[in-house]
Amino acid sequence: MTELPKTFDPAAIEARWYAHWEAKGQFRPERPGAEPWTIVNPPPNVTGSLHIGHALDNTLQDILVRHARLQGKDARWVVGTDHAGIATQMVVERQMGLKQQKRTDFSREDFVAKVWEWKEESGGEITQQLRRLGCSMDWENERFTMDEGFSKAVLKVFVDLHREGLIYRDKRLVNWDPGLGTAISDLEVETREIKGSFWHLRYPLADGSGFIEVATTRPETMLADMAVAVNAADERYTALVGKQVRLPITGRLIPIITDDHADPALGSGAVKITPGHDFNDFEVGKRAGIAAGAMLNMLDAKARVVQVADGLIPEELLGLTTAEARKAVVARLKDEGFLIPHVDTEGTEHDAEPRTIQTPLGDRSGAVIEPWLTDQWYVDAATLAKPAIEAVRSGAVRIVPKTWEKTYFNWMENIQPWCVSRQLWWGHRIPAWYADDGQVFVAETEADAQAQAGEGVTLRRDEDVLDTWFSSALWPFATLGWPEQSPSRLREGLGEGMSAGDSPDLTDPPPTPPASERGETLGGRYPNDVLISGFDILFFWDARMMMQGLHFMKEVPFKTLYLHGLVRAADGAKMSKSKGNTVDPLGLIEKYGADALRFFMAAMESQGRDIKMDEKRVEGYRNFATKLWNATRFAMANGIGASKTIEPPAADLAVNRWIIAETVETVQALDLALAELRFDAAANTVYQFAWSRFCDWYLELIKPVMVGDERGVVDDESKAVAGWVLDQILVMLHPFMPFLTEELWHALGEREYDLIVAKWPMPDARALDPAARAEIDWLIRLVGEVRGARTELNVPPGARLPLYVRDADAATMARLERQRGVIARLARVDLGEGDAAGGALQVVVDAATYVLPLEGVIDLDAERARLTKAIAAAGKERDALAGRLSNASFVERAKPEAVEKARADHAEKAAEAERLGAALARLG
Repeated sequence: MTELPKTFDPAAIEARWYAHWEAKGQFRPERPGAEPWTIVNPPPNVTGSLHIGHALDNTLQDILVRHARLQGKDARWVVGTDHAGIATQMVVERQMGLKQQKRTDFSREDFVAKVWEWKEESGGEITQQLRRLGCSMDWENERFTMDEGFSKAVLKVFVDLHREGLIYRDKRLVNWDPGLGTAISDLEVETREIKGSFWHLRYPLADGSGFIEVATTRPETMLADMAVAVNAADERYTALVGKQVRLPITGRLIPIITDDHADPALGSGAVKITPGHDFNDFEVGKRAGIAAGAMLNMLDAKARVVQVADGLIPEELLGLTTAEARKAVVARLKDEGFLIPHVDTEGTEHDAEPRTIQTPLGDRSGAVIEPWLTDQWYVDAATLAKPAIEAVRSGAVRIVPKTWEKTYFNWMENIQPWCVSRQLWWGHRIPAWYADDGQVFVAETEADAQAQAGEGVTLRRDEDVLDTWFSSALWPFATLGWPEQSPSRLREGLGEGMSAGDSPDLTDPPPTPPASERGETLGGRYPNDVLISGFDILFFWDARMMMQGLHFMKEVPFKTLYLHGLVRAADGAKMSKSKGNTVDPLGLIEKYGADALRFFMAAMESQGRDIKMDEKRVEGYRNFATKLWNATRFAMANGIGASKTIEPPAADLAVNRWIIAETVETVQALDLALAELRFDAAANTVYQFAWSRFCDWYLELIKPVMVGDERGVVDDESKAVAGWVLDQILVMLHPFMPFLTEELWHALGEREYDLIVAKWPMPDARALDPAARAEIDWLIRLVGEVRGARTELNVPPGARLPLYVRDADAATMARLERQRGVIARLARVDLGEGDAAGGALQVVVDAATYVLPLEGVIDLDAERARLTKAIAAAGKERDALAGRLSNASFVERAKPEAVEKARADHAEKAAEAERLGAALARLG
């Protein structure tokens, strides 16, 4: 055994053990023929740093992979980073700006070379931070979404989908970020409430017979209006349908059409339609027969006003920003009498009605996102979604929690074409080449494209790159060597991290289970066993992996999809840098250790619920680690060391048979919780057993026999059992607290192997002992009741009391006799003969009453008076809180956290009054 320091210091052991594990290849030990078990991490951005969401996501994954490894499986956690097109390009451009350089000062090739240089020097900081968290990833085969092998997969997927008609080029509206000059995904759009205005406009009918009223928050877009829509059921406008409106400022003639998008109950019931600059209007325009190519576009890539196809925008408005154009358009409408003033409650006129507007902003640029009509590459997501929908319906993919299925089906069944092109230089360049006559040739290489076009045809490559979600959708199989490695040729361990030019060594493959038992796709690692992700990327990543996996691999990419919630601030608010309520996980690791943070994440992760950050709970789990540390030091000081067997030792004493049975039941409960992905239940199961059953009770119960009886005979049985139970605790706790447990595992004695590759406990129902459990549970309840009653009645801790028993049957008396010494030591009582007289403390356990006389120990009258007063005070507060909670106005109007606190306080005071009442009754 190695002597442990008196103080538990997480920092002293974490770096040492992680370096040891990684150097010895313990994250993927050699296990020929073992059952493969695979999980892939959501690849973090290469520019990223560890945030609290990463800490949660990766902790849950590490718990599962460490558990699978302990079960003897060939567990592999695929790790890698995403090239993060927009974020990485921004980082490099920002650095160039410090040198007064711009991207456009360089050729595309030179700029991309600079990005690769940055990636090698500064990228991947987050991978070091994942090590700080204890993530046991397969670093030897780390992947990158732009490494050579992965890029080959991306090209093949694009070309194959295009050949099948599932990728095409089209003119549609996209989320356009004018700050970055590129289309972006919905996930990169951050919607904020911003104070704005609502303008009401008069559009004159072309025949001079009157006006039709419309309203808008973006009056500048009227420069590109192409219709006014009313509802066909709105009788106010029946006579106007088919007529034309002459737009103010431009003079453009536009029709009045019918469409269900117009709601008669909202405003005037008539809406202006700008199909080139509004997603809803785009669909209205299509239904009205306006081709996308004919839709008017009044903005350039920097969101400045440009001339539209019909040339009707006045020259003085050209070149203005949207904000400048808005002021100019409103001023002209007002001057020309087309602006309807808003009259407030005091009768004062204003140009517009004040409104809070849900405004889309680029999450990186901060620019207002413009719906912009442009040519982009699209994936036919509706076709790819059908097998993915069926996979969930059939149970081929299990979504946990199941409540997310409804959301999944709703989105997938109404899925829109997926825009996969981005106007960047960093990323997978789209493998498409254009001839001067407009023909497009899609191929994996330029030589293949040239062969399609024919000799002498000059080709120009597409300037755009692919959306990073397109490449990351291939993560579950492209990381395993696809398409270089065909399933039939893969043996276990091949394909990881291989470059396109590598070839596998197929000599002397190790024995593997039959295909019927494990599958042969990518070495039995596809489908992956489970995917863990935040619910916020269910559609951007999870669903798209299902689409691509089913299409190219003909199997689902994972068997189970676990969606966890968000980590929120202590008050339940969403964390954001702007609010200043974010939490740095690395700071928490520095303060409390990685094990404490990991255990907090697991214990708080309840399916379907967000986690409220609570640093006090993290501190509490550090205290748990300290308690186990001190318990191990105590055990070692009393001769308890590493167990010699995996099977439980033979035991005759009831206390030892009890703790062995408790251990077996804990393993059973833990296995069930992990199988059901109930991380909170799993963490709390091992926590309660280690803290309460083992540290608080078992070690206390065996103290006398550990140090020897009156003859000086040491109880080897208890030492052997204690060492075995402590070993089981370390193995069960290891997935949650890997550093602490590995340190204690080795401190307890010489080991043949590290804990990370130890054997998971196998619960044997034969070890269950109902008689021993009944006796020790009775003993614990009796001692607990006596201790609690002594505390409630202010009995001095050092006072020894006589203990008399009433109404005990023969079995109880036999237990009292067997446990006489333990009860005397732990409850500080002496078993007496006969019965007690006078004022006494009384507790009931099962059918027997235990009486402890208090005459001369405490002032009984004073104690009765104290308890009566305390009961009244607690009851008064309880009733006052009950009154507040029965007030519907309070419950409805108060903040949710205030109502929740009132309920908690009421429960606490009610319990306190009941407890004090029981104490008073005990005095007799």
